[in-house]
Amino acid sequence: MSEELEGKHGVQSLEIGMGILRAMANGQRSMMLKDIAAAADMPASKAHRYLVSLIRAGLVDQDPMTSRYDLGTFALNLGLVALDRLDRVRLGLSAISELRDEINQTTALAVWGDGGPVVIRWERPRRPITVNVTTGTSLDLLMSAAGRVFAAWMPKNIIAPILAEELKHATLPPALKSKAAVEALLAEIRAQGYAATNGQHKVAGVEAAAAPIFNFKNEITMAVLVVGVQGMLDISPEGKVVQSLKQSAEKLSLRLGAHGEPKQP
Repeated sequence: MSEELEGKHGVQSLEIGMGILRAMANGQRSMMLKDIAAAADMPASKAHRYLVSLIRAGLVDQDPMTSRYDLGTFALNLGLVALDRLDRVRLGLSAISELRDEINQTTALAVWGDGGPVVIRWERPRRPITVNVTTGTSLDLLMSAAGRVFAAWMPKNIIAPILAEELKHATLPPALKSKAAVEALLAEIRAQGYAATNGQHKVAGVEAAAAPIFNFKNEITMAVLVVGVQGMLDISPEGKVVQSLKQSAEKLSLRLGAHGEPKQP
C-alpha cells in the first residue's frame, strides 16, 4: 500500500515528515540521525529518507563537519512568520472567556505595564454574586495574585526595585514583611506554577488566583486570573478552579510557542 493516503485521510508521508520536524524541534539542539529516529519512533533508514527530502525543501540543514541535523532556514522563517501573526492579547481574551465558561467565575487578563501588572480585560460569570474587576487597574506585586505571578518570573532587575518600594510603604501582612519571606513566597509560586492570595488580597473580602503565560522565549508575557468572593471561591491546589486555571495558562503558553522549562528570573 502506498504511503501517501490522499483525500479525506490526508497525506501520510507529509504527517511522518512533520513528526520528524517535531522531534527535532523538541530536541532543542542539533541532532544525530539515530537520535532523530529514536525521537520520531522509526528506523534510522526511514528517517534518513525523509531527512533528504526535508533538506531539499529547506526545512532541515545538515552540518557537513559533524553530520548533525538541525532545522533549516525555511523552517525558521515559517516559525518567525507564525509568531509575527500571533496576537497574544486576542488569544488571551479567548482564553479567559473559555475559562469563565468552564468554571463560572470572574476571569481576567493582565499584562506588564510601565511599572507593574495591569488588567486589560475581564469576563463576568453567570452568577448572582460576583467580583467586578476594573479594566486598567494596576496591581500590587505582593498583594495580588497576578502581581505575585509576575514577581515570580519577571527578571529580577525589573522586579527588585518595585518589591523594595512595596516592602517599605505597602501595608503587608506580617508573613510578608521581609525580603527573605518574599523570596520564599516567590520560590513556592514557581514550584507550584500559580499564585493565590490566600486571604492576603489588598481588597478585603476578595480572593484570587493567577497563572503565568509564557511566550516562545519561555518568558512570562501575560497572566490569567480568577477572582471571587473570599469564602466562596475554592483556590485549593487540587480544586477545579486552580486546575482549570493552570490548564488554561499552559494551553495558551503552548499556543504562543513556549516549550520546556520557563525562563528563571
